[in-house]
Amino acid sequence: MATQIAKCLVSVLIAALFLTLASSDAPFIVAHKKATLTRLKSGVERVSASIDIYNQGSATAYDVSLTDDSWSKDVFHIISGNTSMSWERLDVGALVSHDFELESEVQALFYGAPAVITFRIPTKAALQEAYSTPILPLDILADRPPVKKFEWTLLAKYGSLISVISIMASFVYLVATPSKSNAAKGSKKKR
Repeated sequence: MATQIAKCLVSVLIAALFLTLASSDAPFIVAHKKATLTRLKSGVERVSASIDIYNQGSATAYDVSLTDDSWSKDVFHIISGNTSMSWERLDVGALVSHDFELESEVQALFYGAPAVITFRIPTKAALQEAYSTPILPLDILADRPPVKKFEWTLLAKYGSLISVISIMASFVYLVATPSKSNAAKGSKKKR
């Protein structure tokens, strides 16, 4: 009983916190950072990084600046774009995205830190900070076994069995399900 009351109390406090954040007249910045690896040739791997920034608050954020300095210069070199960007403003409900590409020739397990987003609110003198989500560890130039997309031998071995079973199931379904026209005729006869 006490644990149920504690759970209800925690739920009410969390809901009150979210309502307070949503009702305040301020920007609420949410940022998502993602990265994908592409093997170009033996000994070189390309990282495509993307950071999406959303303003989920109820006011515009001004002088929005993104900085992502987590990419080590010893491991990566920039191919296209850059790791920082700025925007004049981010309106309520707006989304901006920033992409860049890096290349690595070093075999390593890389843990990327969150990107830092700074912005200004007209009612406050100090710059505000928000952080993106961190990326999952990147296993750069790892030995990966080849992945088969589709196993053709299984289709050749069991394909006919699956088709016979599906035809039989469809037949049983059609026989067992009454038709709508018979149901309509039955309801007219009762009247």
